[in-house]
Amino acid sequence: MKRLGAVITAALLALGGAAMAEAPEASKRPALRGGETLVVALLSAEHRPKARPVPAALKSPGRPRARPLSRPIPVAVQEGKEAPKMDGRMRDLAAGVFVGRAPGAAVGEMPKLALARPAKRPPAALEDTKTVRLFFAAAGPRPSTRPEDMARIIKAIEAQRKVTPVEVRFTRKGSICGERSIKGKSVKPIAGKLRGCGVADPVRITSVQGVALSTPAVMDCGTAKALDSWVRKGLKPAFGRKGGGVEKIKVAAHYSCRTRNNKKGAKISEHGKGRAIDISGIYLKNGTLVTVLKHWRSKAYSAALKQAHKAACGPFGTVLGPNADRYHQDHFHFDTARYRSGSYCR
Repeated sequence: MKRLGAVITAALLALGGAAMAEAPEASKRPALRGGETLVVALLSAEHRPKARPVPAALKSPGRPRARPLSRPIPVAVQEGKEAPKMDGRMRDLAAGVFVGRAPGAAVGEMPKLALARPAKRPPAALEDTKTVRLFFAAAGPRPSTRPEDMARIIKAIEAQRKVTPVEVRFTRKGSICGERSIKGKSVKPIAGKLRGCGVADPVRITSVQGVALSTPAVMDCGTAKALDSWVRKGLKPAFGRKGGGVEKIKVAAHYSCRTRNNKKGAKISEHGKGRAIDISGIYLKNGTLVTVLKHWRSKAYSAALKQAHKAACGPFGTVLGPNADRYHQDHFHFDTARYRSGSYCR
């Protein structure tokens, strides 16, 4: 028995070794039927099948529709024959829509968990959201109502702006009368043609406090200092920032040997003594010319002109304007004549 078993074992080993020796390295591929050649054709737009309509169960207002593929889909076609009919899955791929199917499911049947969607928000949650939004809208800042006395507040702010400008430092170059802010030069003594006229120490002023004179004015140093003080404390604050500020003074008259108002037999005017200056207007930095004749009663510049006129009463002994008489409707007359009763201002 033992001998018989050994013989059977040897026979089996021989058969197994032959089988293993003849086993191929890789399985053979099946040959094409009928010797036909299989090629890959790219479907053009006209041969590409249309996408299947999406089932109604998958439609929703907020879900974007699938976008078709921009590249053609390769499909295996036998040479000399038309494109094969494709099942639902291949049709979806060709149209650019991929729909998964569970193994064994029918064509077009969708798995229950393939396209899971979030549950609709309950009505209570929507009500809470509206409540929160309304809360934030109500908490936003709102513009305050305009105060009833807004006009008074604006006037107060403008009054604060009309303060004395910051002192400007002037150099000694060109200064006269011991004041750096007065620019000009000394001239020879002037002898009058009429009795009482003339100036012993005249100066020709070109600017005061950085404000130019339209024409150099001849006067004595006392009058020049009064003019300098008025421009700094009266004229500049009166106009403030209107038109960018004061640029130049329009001079109507300065030294002139004549009688008062050019009347025969009248006393010698302060102009004939170098103690007076007549001003007919103010040039602003934006080019505006504010004149006494046109703007004394205007809405735009009346307040500024009247304030400047009033401020001259003090530095000057005599201050005359449109309210004085018919001779001063178009200019201010300032002179440094002194009276026991004080300054004369009209």
